[in-house]
Amino acid sequence: MFSKSRINEPGAKPAGDEQPAKAPEASPPPRPSENFTPSAPKAKPPASTLSADLVVTGNMKTTGDIQVEGTVEGDIRAHLLTIGEGATIKGEVVADDVVINGRIVGRVRGLKVRLTSTARVEGDIIHKTIAIESGAHFEGSVQRQDDPLSNGTPPRPAPPSAAKQPMPAKPADAKG
Repeated sequence: MFSKSRINEPGAKPAGDEQPAKAPEASPPPRPSENFTPSAPKAKPPASTLSADLVVTGNMKTTGDIQVEGTVEGDIRAHLLTIGEGATIKGEVVADDVVINGRIVGRVRGLKVRLTSTARVEGDIIHKTIAIESGAHFEGSVQRQDDPLSNGTPPRPAPPSAAKQPMPAKPADAKG
């Protein structure tokens, strides 16, 4: 028989100390929770983009960012919403940050609202801070609120109902 020389292998033993090779002890694979090490925060994903040839009918809601280049007929709720120059939104827009380069027909609610010089807005704007560049077209009212993302209508107390008030009892022997 012939054997392979182990002189150059790491951990090699001299020729006289050879022992039969042992199978490595099988250990169970580590569970993911045991080896979890916190890593750096993940990079923020890029904004979802609705292309110029896309027409969406319906409401959209995300905790991320949206860039609209096409047409949306419905309400949009997002973290950062950017309306492109050729975009048209017909509905309510609610976002932490709203940048309008295109057209919106409907209410705009945002912590920071920015109308660029190419913006066209027909509707009310409820904001915490607003910037309107020269050249922007705007028809509607502007209202500042500390929390523009809420509906803005405080809950009304329920009117007293007649069913809750006790009815006067008629005496059994009363006529009439």
